Amino acid sequence: MNALRRLAAIVAKELRQLRRDRLTFAMIIGIPTLQLLLFGFAINMDVRHLGAAVVDQAGSAASRALVQELAHAQVMDLRLHLPTPAAVAEAMRHGRISLAVVVPADYDRRLARGESPAFQIVVDGSDPTVASAAAQLAAVPLPGRAAPAAELLRLYNPERRSAVNTVPGLIGVILTMTMTLFTAVAIVRERERGNLELLITTPVRPVELIVGKVVPFVGIGLVQVTVVLALGIAIFEVPVRGALVDVYAAAIIYIVAALSLGVLLSTLARTQFQSMQLAFFTFLPQILLSGFMFPFAGMPVPAQWLAEVLPLTHFIRLIRGIMLRDASLLDLWPDAAALGAFTLVMMTIAVLRFRKRLD
Repeated sequence: MNALRRLAAIVAKELRQLRRDRLTFAMIIGIPTLQLLLFGFAINMDVRHLGAAVVDQAGSAASRALVQELAHAQVMDLRLHLPTPAAVAEAMRHGRISLAVVVPADYDRRLARGESPAFQIVVDGSDPTVASAAAQLAAVPLPGRAAPAAELLRLYNPERRSAVNTVPGLIGVILTMTMTLFTAVAIVRERERGNLELLITTPVRPVELIVGKVVPFVGIGLVQVTVVLALGIAIFEVPVRGALVDVYAAAIIYIVAALSLGVLLSTLARTQFQSMQLAFFTFLPQILLSGFMFPFAGMPVPAQWLAEVLPLTHFIRLIRGIMLRDASLLDLWPDAAALGAFTLVMMTIAVLRFRKRLD
């Protein structure tokens, strides 16, 4: 009986401690709730509403009926009307579309004679999921024809190798996990060890202290980028079609964004364990909603809105665009600007919360 009373006392003490640790208690409820909502509502492998363009060189009633027939499948959302097939590659390189329907000038004649292919579907093959959805669209038979009438052209990844899509995204995932976690833990560790006491009597301002803690991790992040790039090229033969200077420029922009998030988390946490909890809590939505694992176009609109706030979403667009589609950083400036805005907001809040003193 004495042993049971001692055991009950220990259990009661742990429960009281857990009740006082509000962050841990919130994680116990929040993590399963977040996972349920993300996997239940946001994750959808059935890709729909891909951004699409049409090049209708026939301009006939039959070609317009074709476009309407393809749109009814809900795989694509028509966003652009382009004049030439050459404009398709340019729009795709800038990330404005994922696929295009190209109807030749002699489409009516091909259709009347039953020639195949009667038209062409061009798809960004760097994403295998998007390419598979486009293949289903190309397989749709036209009225009066038993066989599909489309030719499917995959740009950027004709071999359909998954590593081509995965390795660039892994750069962002690795940086997300290391940069955010390292920074969040490093600043809280200074508080736990009492090192911040030494800074109270110095003229160092909060913004200077934060920047000084962040700068070394930028170099560490670039080392990680170099390692992943080298291994991806050597082992998986992942292409780097864009300029390396753009790859590293995009990486620096994202590293600073991830570090700014880590700094903000460090101002919210009291212990290293809490900082790690907060960091891991931010990993899940970023990895699931960024388009790294699951197709962005398959998510419901509210999930896409949330994804646009997350920095990893924009970096994956940047790094895949540069490495796989030969886009420049200027071509993808909206995503670079989004990362810059994210960094500014996170750092501003962190500096306002940070106090060069012990609480």
